[in-house]
Amino acid sequence: MPELPELEVVKEVLRRRVASTMIEAAEVLPPGGPVVVRDLTRLGFSHALAGATIGAADRRGKFLLIPIERAGAPVDSPLYLVVHPNLTGRLQLAAPSEKWHRRTHVVLSLSSGDELRYVDQRQMGQLYLAGELDWVPDFAAMGPEPFVISLDEFRACLRQYRGEIKGILTRGDLVAGIGNAYADEILWAAGIHPYRKRTQLAPDDVERLYHAMQTTLRDAVERVRLEMGEAIHLEPRDFLAVHMKSGQPCPRCGTPILAVTANQRITNFCRTCQPGGLIQGM
Repeated sequence: MPELPELEVVKEVLRRRVASTMIEAAEVLPPGGPVVVRDLTRLGFSHALAGATIGAADRRGKFLLIPIERAGAPVDSPLYLVVHPNLTGRLQLAAPSEKWHRRTHVVLSLSSGDELRYVDQRQMGQLYLAGELDWVPDFAAMGPEPFVISLDEFRACLRQYRGEIKGILTRGDLVAGIGNAYADEILWAAGIHPYRKRTQLAPDDVERLYHAMQTTLRDAVERVRLEMGEAIHLEPRDFLAVHMKSGQPCPRCGTPILAVTANQRITNFCRTCQPGGLIQGM
C-alpha cells in the first residue's frame, strides 16, 4: 500500500509533470473502471474531466488530491479528483504508445502528450470526483499530518487510545499517512514492540516514538524520491530495515527479523531490539 513517503513523492512528480495541463479526454475502462471510479458530483466522471485543467496536486494522509478547473465553471466551485490507492492502486505517467497494463482502469489523455493512468491489480482503490473534500469517505476523520503535530500534541492524542501501539499508528485518526510498512519501520527505529499496549508505554517511550516517526518518514521520502524518479507507479522499498525482511538479520543487532501474520497483515520486528509484547520469546 502506498503510504506517506511514496505519495509525497508522487505529489511532487504530478506538480512537475501535469499541473496546468488540460485533460483532453477521460476514459473509464471496463470491467474494473466502474468499480474504482466514484463520481460524487453527478456531473459524469468523463464528461466533467474532459476539457478541464489540472491544478497543483497535494497529499493528505494516504489520499492524493488533484484540483480540477473546468472551463466556464465558477472560480469558487472547484472539483477534486481524489485518489485513494488503498492496497494495490497506482498512478502511472506514460506515453500513449506505451502498452496499457491489463489492470488499467482510467486513462486521462493530457495536452502535454502524456497519459495519466490509474492501475489497480485488485480493484481495491478508489478515484473520487468530488466538489468538496469532506464528501470523500474517511477524509474528514483523518488526524494531523506527522510532520505537523508537535510532541506535546502527539502525547495528548495518544492518551485517547488503549490498544496495541502498531494498530494505533495505522488507524489514521491519530496521525495520517502511516500504514503497515512504515509502522513497522517507525517502531523498529524507536525500539518498541509492535504489540505493546499504549498504556504500557512510558513517557520516554512516547518521546522516542515521536522522534522515530519524524526521522523515519523524512528519511524515507528522501530515499523514495531518489529511487522512484518519475516512475510513479513504482513502490521502492528495498531500503526498509525490517518490513518484509523476515529471516534477514536486523540491521542493528543481527537477530533474524520475525514475521507475525494477524488480520491479513504481516508485522515484522526484531525481538532483541524491540523487547516486550505478548509474544516475547518467539
